[in-house]
Amino acid sequence: MKELIPKEIIESKIFVIRGQRVMVDRDLAILYGIETKVLNQSVKRNIERFPLDFMFSLTKEEIKRMSQIVTSLKFSKNINAFTQQGVAMLSSVLRSKKAVQANIIIMRTFVKLRHFISAHKELAFKLKELEQKIEKRDKEIQAIFEAIRQLIQPGKGSRKKRNGFHP
Repeated sequence: MKELIPKEIIESKIFVIRGQRVMVDRDLAILYGIETKVLNQSVKRNIERFPLDFMFSLTKEEIKRMSQIVTSLKFSKNINAFTQQGVAMLSSVLRSKKAVQANIIIMRTFVKLRHFISAHKELAFKLKELEQKIEKRDKEIQAIFEAIRQLIQPGKGSRKKRNGFHP
């Protein structure tokens, strides 16, 4: 199936706000091929489907921070952000063919990002583990070098006794 929307475009529309990966209503509306007003009206008519962990309104400060990234958000007074679960719930509210297809692509992108982040966490853990092993080995190697130095350098001011008969 040829995808209508490249995943790269969707990935660029996913932001981290309040520690969650979200998409804003304006971007979702564009991807679904509808007006933002229509999307938000559909959400309002079905608000019981969108608890705070699915959708939340951005504060003025969050909008300001985002407007530095996305210039089209400067003039919006109220922006809704949808988490992955909220985007999934939108598919039950918006039933156009394009909205359903866009939703499938968006959900796949969220999953891809989750796997990507998970892989990086695992890699970071392995790297930390390796650093700890190297640190331990460094200490052991330093101890070996110190022992070698002590063996090479004769004791200061002390004579070694020779065994056997001395004339």
